Amino acid sequence: MQPTTTNNRKQDQQALDFPTDFDTIQKRVEAIRPKRYAKTRNFINGDVTYLSPYISRGVISTKFVLDFLKSEGFKKYEIEKFIQELAWRDYWQTIWKDQGDAINQDFKRAQPDVKHHQMVAAVDQAKTGIEAIDGAIKQLYDTGYMHNHIRMYTAAITCNQGGAHWKQPARWMYYHLLDGDWASNALSWQWVAGSNAGKKYIANQDNVNKYTFSKQNGTFLDVTYEALAELDVPEELSQRSDWKLETPLPETTALQIDESLPTAVYNYYNIDPQWLDDQDMNRIMLWEPEVFEKYPVGQKAVDFAMALSKNIPNIQHYVGSFKALETKLGSSKIHYKEHPLNTDYRGIEHARDWMTSVQGTHRSFFAFWKKAEKELRF
Repeated sequence: MQPTTTNNRKQDQQALDFPTDFDTIQKRVEAIRPKRYAKTRNFINGDVTYLSPYISRGVISTKFVLDFLKSEGFKKYEIEKFIQELAWRDYWQTIWKDQGDAINQDFKRAQPDVKHHQMVAAVDQAKTGIEAIDGAIKQLYDTGYMHNHIRMYTAAITCNQGGAHWKQPARWMYYHLLDGDWASNALSWQWVAGSNAGKKYIANQDNVNKYTFSKQNGTFLDVTYEALAELDVPEELSQRSDWKLETPLPETTALQIDESLPTAVYNYYNIDPQWLDDQDMNRIMLWEPEVFEKYPVGQKAVDFAMALSKNIPNIQHYVGSFKALETKLGSSKIHYKEHPLNTDYRGIEHARDWMTSVQGTHRSFFAFWKKAEKELRF
């Protein structure tokens, strides 16, 4: 693996632009290089797809990506690591669907060594002193994206060196991500912090340097793994911050409803332009203040979702509860997609597009995968 070239940096920056028109999103799917993914994905210039914002917002699904790979003639054994990464998304979502609000608490065991339930100020301010991590946090603020490996590093220093309970920092990251998926985000932070795993995840400076091509030394991470596991909270991470996250919801406009037509209800987790696109319907994107109070997102995330919704012809936006929307729809029959946040919806529920039929909570990803791969023979 060679350091990132100037050309690769330009390609990465283009990837982080995250276009919102559906034709360009499809071209990004067509550009996947799944064979290189397994060997390079942990490096900051690796062959990752930058599809996660579109999958998280329900514009495309894991099944959509899998079906494309099948159509290209790939065999499972050639791209198994890539398919597993898609399956991780379904795995987290099936847990959320099955467990509901239980994922908002320490999931498998109490997080060890918690010193506070706030945010580590140095992480919030991108001033940890770990150059690769600070740069990635600034990039998160600028673009709404952070490489998955850097997310693990960030969670590790926040929880396992900084002593923070996982939930407030997880909310901080979710707030800024374009690909915010609460199940993946919350349960991954817990995996790093040790409340969704048998041990905590830690990485020292040598590991960070290897995968980010940095050459930094002399930091609080620049110790052996044995010393890192016993490290007290370093001075750089000792300050705490706490704040209230608020979602800048869009302005609602007067709805134009034809009650003789059915209504398709979209939301932050379902902006699929191909859903029911062969039918004449009212189409409304619902922004529920109660949901965004519980799971707040920032301006970039709202703007991104609004832009994606433009792929849906004649989409209207409504800010309010589902019950309030229901009264405005009159006799129009309501259609919506299943999601853990849609438990108060009423009408005709449509299943989401999963890669396999495997559902429910499993003791580990690989217990889930063992069942799922039986349906993934190609």
